Amino acid sequence: MSGSLGRAATALLRWGRGVASGGLRGPGVRAAGSGAGGASAERLDALVKKDKVVVFLKGTPEQPQCGFSNAVVQILRLHGVRDYAAYNVLDDPQLRQGVKDYSNWPTIPQVYLNGEFVGGCDILLQMHQNGDLVEELKKLGIRSALLDETEGQDSK
Repeated sequence: MSGSLGRAATALLRWGRGVASGGLRGPGVRAAGSGAGGASAERLDALVKKDKVVVFLKGTPEQPQCGFSNAVVQILRLHGVRDYAAYNVLDDPQLRQGVKDYSNWPTIPQVYLNGEFVGGCDILLQMHQNGDLVEELKKLGIRSALLDETEGQDSK
């Protein structure tokens, strides 16, 4: 990771550890376990298209098992994204390898928006930092909570 990207990721991860004890599951987060029922391309295609936001991660949104998965959960939380499907690849080795093959992306976590592969933690963090994530969420009909914060600061 580049210097500023690495510092931002470290700060985000540190922040995330502080709130983790409060629980991360919002009303719409579906920690779907593996749920892949085999990791065929057809099954994975159906999983990523089933929900507007889909994340394959190590662990669950409540208990991410790696820093990168934690960062993705925290970024979504910062934006107020509560309605998404999360699949724990640690529960199913076939799912873990299958999603890597499906996306042609070698690492976990993986984020899909509206059935399209976005990338992993580094890509989502860049999108968060440069404002692209707000725009992509808007296309899905999801208003980023960061817009509400910005408007609140502008009125002060």
